[in-house]
Amino acid sequence: MSTKNDNNTAFLIHLSAFFGYVIPFGAIVGPLVIWEINKEKSEFVNENGKEAINFNLSYLLYTFLLGLSVVPFIIRTVMSEFHHLDLFGIITAGSLIGLIAIVKFVLIILAAVSANQGEVYHYPLTIKFIK
Repeated sequence: MSTKNDNNTAFLIHLSAFFGYVIPFGAIVGPLVIWEINKEKSEFVNENGKEAINFNLSYLLYTFLLGLSVVPFIIRTVMSEFHHLDLFGIITAGSLIGLIAIVKFVLIILAAVSANQGEVYHYPLTIKFIK
């Protein structure tokens, strides 16, 4: 059973992922710092911290891989001296990255609300880097 203090700490761990909009890698550093300070105090906080960090690392990996998928389209455009601008591939990958960003935003809010209610939220499609 988690206490109100544990719920608030877990809530902040999830919401600290929004630091990623302010500083580079803030979505990982924010939850990592709060989790590292508080993980020994409560198993509930420990579990929420691992979930948040694993999700943000997974999201970073997925976004990086999608970003890499744009490279062939950019190379093709440059090699053809911009006569054949391959916008379809660039726009498609960009749209997918934007869609993932929206999903990430919603999932962080859902996880924070669940943590505040005393539940551990399990993000979908998350690689378990920290077990």
